[in-house]
Amino acid sequence: MFDSLQTSLRSAFKTLTGKGRLTESNMRDGLKLVEQSLLEADVSISVIRDFMDSVTQKALGEKVLLSLKPHEQLVGIVNQELINLLGPVDHSIPLRQGATTVIMMCGLQGSGKTTTCGKLAKLLLQEKIKPMLVAADLQRPAAIQQLRVLGDSLGVPVYWEEGQQDPVKVCRDAVAKATAEGYQIVILDTAGRLAIDEDLMQQLRDIDSQVQPQQVLLVVDGMTGQDAVNSAAAFHEALELDGVILTKLDGDARGGALLSVKHVTGVPIKFIGTGENMEALEPFHPEGMAGRILGLGDIVGLAREAQLLMDQDEQEKLRQQMEKGQMTLEDFRNHIQKIAKPGLLQKMIMMMPGVPAELRDGLKQMTGSPEAAKAIKRQVGLIDSMTPEERRNPKIIDSPRRQRIARGAGAASNEVSELVKQFESMKGMMSMMAGGGDMADKQAALREMQQQMLDPSARMPKSKGTTGKRLSPKEREKLKKERERKLKQKRKEGRG
Repeated sequence: MFDSLQTSLRSAFKTLTGKGRLTESNMRDGLKLVEQSLLEADVSISVIRDFMDSVTQKALGEKVLLSLKPHEQLVGIVNQELINLLGPVDHSIPLRQGATTVIMMCGLQGSGKTTTCGKLAKLLLQEKIKPMLVAADLQRPAAIQQLRVLGDSLGVPVYWEEGQQDPVKVCRDAVAKATAEGYQIVILDTAGRLAIDEDLMQQLRDIDSQVQPQQVLLVVDGMTGQDAVNSAAAFHEALELDGVILTKLDGDARGGALLSVKHVTGVPIKFIGTGENMEALEPFHPEGMAGRILGLGDIVGLAREAQLLMDQDEQEKLRQQMEKGQMTLEDFRNHIQKIAKPGLLQKMIMMMPGVPAELRDGLKQMTGSPEAAKAIKRQVGLIDSMTPEERRNPKIIDSPRRQRIARGAGAASNEVSELVKQFESMKGMMSMMAGGGDMADKQAALREMQQQMLDPSARMPKSKGTTGKRLSPKEREKLKKERERKLKQKRKEGRG
């Protein structure tokens, strides 16, 4: 998400690092690079102008220029101004007591509106709220079928009327049925068009005036840049939007739409879509997004992803296991399977605070590769080939057992040894991080675990066929240097 913007801003801040004395002149040079980063991210000119005026006024103050680490002060200023630009946001959906809450979803074709209706229903189910979906996009027959398929997969009822041509009647009938049957929320999937036209807007105005939804949310494609901002402005003028849902932020989104929508339209971004699966819709938090853009981390987002992976009881059990060093290979397998969803691990890495930028980039690159996905499958296969006793106590795995496990997984016996070594090493570091003690020791353990993940010699090697040949120390060192060289080259290309 916003890789190019992150890289550009990082380069801008780096120009101010290590200067013996910071003057108004070289601070202005750094600010020009910040401004250029925003221009390249396709942020609205009016937004950039107001944003830079505010940042410049604070950055050229005596308190910043004379501080010991002015570049850190500048990062803090930019971070706060990003939060001000993006917020405040109330992403809650107020429920009506004793009545059904109606949410009207609108947007152009191709924005992901129908899929987002399903994602929002999934989000509500996680909050123990009972929704109903309504197929009111009568212009595109495939939209009705798409919504019905989504509803079936989620276990959420979908209201639709065969052959009906009046979307207003469909919406009214759906709300009446939902109210009678006790549904807390109704989500109306209204019609879209390839472009904004008067017929579309009139249809939406009719639904708005006759059904009177409590929330009107616009779904826009985050990859369309300023077109998304223009669409939001047009829809808001016609309907008075309550919020925007920005989709496809997992793709090549430059950030212009996200940083411009609130300032230009006055309408807050309430949710963001970050993937294709039904769980990939997040409540929007300005503080967390500013932290992600600047590489400072997103604690709230990270906690939410952790809660989606496991409930509180599972988290407490894991914490106790880590603290006592009692995690088994069975637990290890279950956890790596949960985080093996495409893109999830990279997303969580970008949310981790306190991780150096170079290490963050390396981890993201490594975990996003096809080789990483294959390595996880290979690890799971090896653990599945073990007996329950071997998973509980891998120290009993001797040479004959290694060969049997390897044969069962179609791997080389040295891969079993590497897996056990990696597991034992990480278990010790996780135990230190979970227990009491000095925070500096915990941070050192975290860095060591991250470095170990980046070190090819610490991970399972690729299968070398049936020879079972173990890499020599010289070969391991050569592989390590080659990876370090490639990482340096990538960083240079990113700065170029």
